[in-house]
Amino acid sequence: MISLGEPALFTRLRDARRVLIAGAGGGFDVYAGLPLALALQSMGKEVHLANLSFADLYGLDLGVWVDQDVAAVGPDTPLRGDYFPERTLAQWLVTQDLPSTVYAFPSIGVRPLRAAYRTLITHLGGVDAIVLVDGGTDILMRGDEHGLGTPEEDMASLAAVGRLEEVPHRLVACLGFGVDAYHGVNHSLVLENLAALDRDGAYLGAFSLLGAAREGALYLDAVAHAQRRTASHPSIVNGSVAAAVRGEFGDVRFTERTKGSALFVNPLMALYFCVDLPGLARRNLYLDLLEETSLMRQVSSVIAEFRTTLPRERPPRAFPH
Repeated sequence: MISLGEPALFTRLRDARRVLIAGAGGGFDVYAGLPLALALQSMGKEVHLANLSFADLYGLDLGVWVDQDVAAVGPDTPLRGDYFPERTLAQWLVTQDLPSTVYAFPSIGVRPLRAAYRTLITHLGGVDAIVLVDGGTDILMRGDEHGLGTPEEDMASLAAVGRLEEVPHRLVACLGFGVDAYHGVNHSLVLENLAALDRDGAYLGAFSLLGAAREGALYLDAVAHAQRRTASHPSIVNGSVAAAVRGEFGDVRFTERTKGSALFVNPLMALYFCVDLPGLARRNLYLDLLEETSLMRQVSSVIAEFRTTLPRERPPRAFPH
């Protein structure tokens, strides 16, 4: 029974013993799941972290691989260059005396990615729940919007997990409302999509990540650590969310990567918007077309081809307030 006294995401996970939290969109998305992982661990649950990776995983030593397309990344896993979010997070986890393995999937199409999830689930001895986390909200786009953001990785993850029907609970949590505006997402349409999911019974509400909470403070520390360790390519999404969690507002500068852009950091960026994953998958207009993809470039091509078949796109709408 859902009540106002507990976020519905945690109500859904109340009976789960082993939870996999996975970054859906690559890059630093897994960091958006860190506060959830910390909260669930404090409830006594066994939590594992994974991420669809942008790093050159195929350059890793053979001993790192659990099996095909599943790498177990630790704080000392070698890779050239400083861009390796999974290792960076593992290094931070060590400083907190927390389990420090972060599993990584290559950037691949739906069919092998689903197989990789099943491999990892078997390796972990089964899971009761998977929470896909998105830094931003473009995973909520259904396909007919004027702008989709950067949908390829998010949609590959959504499609892959959407048919893992052996996992009792599959959820999506988005952190960073507004950041996808810089990739063409209209957030009035995001809200329209959430309303449609609510009518379906698939919207699980929203709650804030607060800097005064233990999970918020540790998230801020982890993001700051990642910015120091990845000086060449720090995360704009998590940098924006962290600024919002600190209570900053407006055009906040935290990296040269945003030079020339006008940011709008605000408290909405620190909200988790949560939905039922199968319900979200059912709302997507092209997800089934991705089923036979093996490569991420095929995912991109299928989405582009689908877009040419639309009689019209839903136009962007101004937020009226």
